[in-house]
Amino acid sequence: MSDFRGQAMGNMRRALRRSRRPAAPPALLSTPKPSLTYRLISYLLVFPVYRLLFRGRTTGNTNVPVEGALVVVANHGSHLDPPLLGHALGRPVAFMAKAELFKVPLLGPIIRACGAYPVSRGASDREAIRVATDRLQQGWATGVFIDGTRQADGRVNNPQAGAALLAARAGVPLLPVAIINSHRALGPGQGAPRLVPIHIRIGTPVPPPASRRRPDLDRTTAAVQAQINRMLDEGLISAGLLAPAREPDALPPSCADPDR
Repeated sequence: MSDFRGQAMGNMRRALRRSRRPAAPPALLSTPKPSLTYRLISYLLVFPVYRLLFRGRTTGNTNVPVEGALVVVANHGSHLDPPLLGHALGRPVAFMAKAELFKVPLLGPIIRACGAYPVSRGASDREAIRVATDRLQQGWATGVFIDGTRQADGRVNNPQAGAALLAARAGVPLLPVAIINSHRALGPGQGAPRLVPIHIRIGTPVPPPASRRRPDLDRTTAAVQAQINRMLDEGLISAGLLAPAREPDALPPSCADPDR
């Protein structure tokens, strides 16, 4: 009997140790190819709006992995952010959207083609995380606004741990991105857009948290917040600016298109 109990306790200890390990990185999946609708919207609508109306500039594109799942984490100052972010990164970024939007005759097919996925009003955080994890397992870059809602000053003020939890569950890196000036172009409570420059700085990937424990999630969240706010503090991008230097403890960037 004592041998049986000892074996059972050993099995339990091994199971607990396995449960504490971070999620293993998923096999490198081929990133879903942009649909024709996505390409048309990106180049015929988003491109002229971003590049011409808002004099858009992007730096750090060499930090964007070409293939594989990725949690894209950004500040949020405007409804303009999702389409501009996907265009600037050079690969489709899947964002959560209210399920009601998918029922709108023209808008629904467009946002679905652009990688958006529906989340029902009143859905729990657990359900939203599950849906986002499914997208990551399909190889998508999945976008998360770290504050969860638009900020009047465009900064990361009250970061939530959802992006870090998502990365920990899927075992994928996080990519911090700073969207500069979108809160001034069309921020909360603003009825008409202002044609101010909107620039996007792409940071360097941050490894997923070591575990799903709150201290690990908080450390990763704080690192992402600090990197985004630091890039915001650098201000608008000067012409000819090179990609940002690699951050300490960041993952090496994959080969990608040069800065655009």
